Amino acid sequence: MTIERISTNSRMSKIVKHNGTAYLCGQVAKDRNADIHTQVTGMLEKVDELLETAGSSRDRILSATIYLADMADFKALNEVWDNWVPEGAAPARACVQAQMASPELLVEISVIAATS
Repeated sequence: MTIERISTNSRMSKIVKHNGTAYLCGQVAKDRNADIHTQVTGMLEKVDELLETAGSSRDRILSATIYLADMADFKALNEVWDNWVPEGAAPARACVQAQMASPELLVEISVIAATS
């Protein structure tokens, strides 16, 4: 079976496709200095862009792992998330607190989705 790597550098690929599944690299906010709502919104916009590139969409997400710098932002995350996920298409999801690679980052997501 073929493995397709998209936007690959020496460290990682933005997307890896294999056997009808797309694996997206971790996505963070477009504006790293914004509040949690804006960071989550920008992060999910980047997920939408990568899903489109992979031949998928948010209603085909199988699994999402979300990392929060502070679990106090869990409610705010869900306010944005619940409006973003299509009704009836909620993926398997985990959310954990984690130290981010940069101190200004509040959230990161890793996504696995079926391709069309």
